[in-house]
Amino acid sequence: MKQDQKIILFDGICKLCNSAVDFIIEKAQENDFKLLALQSEEGQQILKEFDLPLEINAVVLIQNDKIFSESDAVLEICKHLKAPWNWLTAFKLLPKSWRDSLYRFVANNRYKWFGKRTSCRTF
Repeated sequence: MKQDQKIILFDGICKLCNSAVDFIIEKAQENDFKLLALQSEEGQQILKEFDLPLEINAVVLIQNDKIFSESDAVLEICKHLKAPWNWLTAFKLLPKSWRDSLYRFVANNRYKWFGKRTSCRTF
């Protein structure tokens, strides 16, 4: 992995997650994210490389060998989006426990609310 590379691991069958990936592609200040489905062979290899659970139920951002997950990953990704979307990083002022509770609530209901794709997204 390159030192300055930013890797986003996302749920490749989740419609909400795929919509978020499309949004990131459209709103990123620079096109320097590597996007991988958690379920992909390369995604699974990266999870192993960083000693993360293979069945993780969260978006993961790996940047400069630092791992962000759940709300921290979302807000760290927002730093790299065009204004006004990068202003969402202000939510880092909220306690992590609150942010992660909201994240987990959405994550645990995402298939019910938004549905699943019939196949895993690849790039």
